[in-house]
Amino acid sequence: MLRGYRSPIFKRKGDRTMTIKTVLSVLDVNHFDSDLKDAVDFCQTHDAHLTALLVLLCVAPPIGAYNVISAVWLDDRQREIDILAEKAADIRVSLSKSETSYDVQEVYTEFAWADLDIAERALYADLVLIGPQAAHNEDLRRRVIDGALFQSPTPMLVNPNSKTMEFAPKIILLAWDSSDEAARAARQSIDFLRAAEAVHVTLIDPLASRSVNGEEPGADVATFLARHGAKVDVDRVTGGGRRVDEVLRQHARDISAGMIVMGAYNHPRLQQRLFGGVTRSMLEDSDIPLFLAH
Repeated sequence: MLRGYRSPIFKRKGDRTMTIKTVLSVLDVNHFDSDLKDAVDFCQTHDAHLTALLVLLCVAPPIGAYNVISAVWLDDRQREIDILAEKAADIRVSLSKSETSYDVQEVYTEFAWADLDIAERALYADLVLIGPQAAHNEDLRRRVIDGALFQSPTPMLVNPNSKTMEFAPKIILLAWDSSDEAARAARQSIDFLRAAEAVHVTLIDPLASRSVNGEEPGADVATFLARHGAKVDVDRVTGGGRRVDEVLRQHARDISAGMIVMGAYNHPRLQQRLFGGVTRSMLEDSDIPLFLAH
């Protein structure tokens, strides 16, 4: 690892408050207790309003002879709707005992349409929060990513691990490759970056090129972030033939990062689904919270 650059020091003009005012927490109807608690703690830490979105993914109706929908399926559907309403009522009771500003919304939807339902609600949030319980529901996680991340302008914070998340991480790794996605992630996470004690702008095997990373890779974005009050180091890391996601995770552990900030899916989504990709691997294998923007 090379630390070839240290950001200049810019004077701060007093403390800045977070611009995160509304957090959309997506909850799995079957497992949500700890995710809800973390969402409440996060909103209290950042003085934000919590929108608790309780999601139940239903099965598409079976079509029999003469396009008659099964009566059994209709009974099951009503039973699921009743369960969703009961769980939402439980959440309202729980949140009423906290000091958090909140509202509770319910979504009963088929897998194919869930991304649209989630995207619609993400439009009115500053951040989408996914806790470990929701993240471990692969179907729900995919729908949230497809909806909130790709069909709304809202960034996402995913905590894939059951460990308690640092709501104001002291050390942050910013994965940098000079892409539009990475730049957007840096801008949308600026509140976290300037509040951190150290931000490690991390480049893996960077090429010094005016058209890619600049003649001094990482220096430009470090200066930009420093002007916002972030304390920045530029880490130029040698990959040694390893996969990018492996290098990022190892470097995050080496610097004891409490959050990884990165752009999501530089390549077409179909290609990512067929062949994987850095973002997908990070979501599946990382044990450190991920701030994602597309």
